[in-house]
Amino acid sequence: MKALVLAGGFPQIALVEELKKRGIEVILADYNENPVAKEYADSFYQVSTLDIPAITEVAKIEKVDFLITACTDQALLTVACVSEKLGLPCYIDYETALNVTNKSYMKAMFEAHGIPSAKHVIMAELEEDKISGMEYPLIVKPVDCNSSKGVKRADNIDELRDAFSEAVRLSRTDTAIVEEFIEGPELTADVYIENGVAHLLSLSNNEKIADKDKFIIFRTKYPAAVSDDICEQVRICAQKIAEAFGIKNAPMLVQLITDGRRIFVIEFSARTGGGVKYLLAKKASGFDVISAVVDLTLGIYPHVDKKATVSKYIANEFIYCNPGKFDRLEGFDELKAEGVIADYYIFKWQGAEFNGVNSSGDRVGGFTVQGNTAEEIEEKHRIAASRIKVLDADGNDIMRHELLTDLHYEI
Repeated sequence: MKALVLAGGFPQIALVEELKKRGIEVILADYNENPVAKEYADSFYQVSTLDIPAITEVAKIEKVDFLITACTDQALLTVACVSEKLGLPCYIDYETALNVTNKSYMKAMFEAHGIPSAKHVIMAELEEDKISGMEYPLIVKPVDCNSSKGVKRADNIDELRDAFSEAVRLSRTDTAIVEEFIEGPELTADVYIENGVAHLLSLSNNEKIADKDKFIIFRTKYPAAVSDDICEQVRICAQKIAEAFGIKNAPMLVQLITDGRRIFVIEFSARTGGGVKYLLAKKASGFDVISAVVDLTLGIYPHVDKKATVSKYIANEFIYCNPGKFDRLEGFDELKAEGVIADYYIFKWQGAEFNGVNSSGDRVGGFTVQGNTAEEIEEKHRIAASRIKVLDADGNDIMRHELLTDLHYEI
């Protein structure tokens, strides 16, 4: 068999390896010349995963048996579209993929099915009378971007005008959402829908860079510091989403905010989370979402059989850089050998250039710390943060160390 994998980021390495483990030849497509997953594939095409005609042509040339991706919204939309055109298998149909990647449709479905979300309006042009009943601060975002691109907070009308203009510019449909800001910790739920039933694999807290104009995650902490009642609200909400969107068998990522009493859905995707979220879900539940996506594409329906978490506390840290050109990491192998970090990850290729921190796509890498007590994991984090570096070709450390703030777990 032959598979066309769309996107060549870090999560796709696990996908390619899973496919090859099953004896499947892998063709990789990515718009970057040297994505990190390239060396793991059998062959490579430098083509944008958003270019549906080009991806269709590659699929025809290579005579692939199926297309597949993991951990990315827009590539999933392309997979669903091309698969439907060519009569190839896909775990999600194109209409559903389109619906779950469009925030406008998503918000409308939330309202129709009683799924809690922030008060909002959707506009192609800023009509100030439509937001007259809303309270600042407001959040503005394009209806069809991911990785926090174009998401900004506005504390007054002037900031709203600027943020709205930017969001519309980034949107492929020239449309933006304006919604009320909800104060509280942000949660990410990794879910698997099995025969229409939502199984909560992990619930974690996100910590974001302290910048009112950016909403970029630099840390994910498991377990989330919430009550059992909030956990149950999340599970019930995931079930409602699956039913509202007709999702029967698929991974699902739900992003939420809680005020301590209630939850509010920011958005969701019919996929597992990006970065190393698939690893967190596996560590927390024992369920391998990457393997499940391959199974589903091949017509196999996996069963969720949750197991005990590998450690009581798990934190994924993401690393960003000052402007410069990435050459190598330093200190990570030693820390892993010493058991200080459980693992580390490289998201960018040697020679990748950084011009600031504008979205989660600007991560150079990350690492995981684990422990069975809060004191253990916090100490491991302190040691790791003090010793790691990101170097350019001249040996200069270009890592944004100040973003790697102290890790703290509420007991």
